[in-house]
Amino acid sequence: MSRIAVIDHGAGNLVSIAQGLRRAGADVTIVDHPGDWSGFSGVVLPGVGTTGAAMDRLDAHALSEPLREWGGPLLGICVGLQLFFDDSEEDGSHGLGFLRGSVRRLTDTPRLPHIGWNDVTTEPDPIFRGIPSGTPFYFVHSFAPAADDDGVVIGRTTYGATFTAAVRDGNRVGVQFHPERSGRAGLAVLGNFVDICEQADAA
Repeated sequence: MSRIAVIDHGAGNLVSIAQGLRRAGADVTIVDHPGDWSGFSGVVLPGVGTTGAAMDRLDAHALSEPLREWGGPLLGICVGLQLFFDDSEEDGSHGLGFLRGSVRRLTDTPRLPHIGWNDVTTEPDPIFRGIPSGTPFYFVHSFAPAADDDGVVIGRTTYGATFTAAVRDGNRVGVQFHPERSGRAGLAVLGNFVDICEQADAA
């Protein structure tokens, strides 16, 4: 059974995420301090609110550097994905800097925040195994990342303009939608992440 750490930085839907991971067979620990992560198979970085507030909490809890140093499977959700990037125009904050690019306000939208279901066009990736491209997922946000390297984008959706819905860079994968609120397809995403962690354990 894979041990997965869910990062508690004060802003994330931890209960639903942990329940989804446990349903997929993971042993889940909520982590709010750096500590020793060597026993974990994977890490989940959730988030709601703004990137600036999330980074402030990560920095205050001394979690930013351990996340940068973590080399195993990492799943970023919503603001957790946005933190993968250099900075955000939402509040001028910096991110973790895993990927080059900025988080930008959605444009040409009917209204903000964007709340609801959108079909996500996906590229082949283990996080979407068994999930057809075009499957709807649930979004709650007003900003999304714009990657400098289009090659890291593995999911897109359109709300007004087309924007990034998922990225992959090595062991790091992030989704702008909320899998814990996306029904069966969302649970499949969490289950696929557990499978990825199990495969990393076996490697």
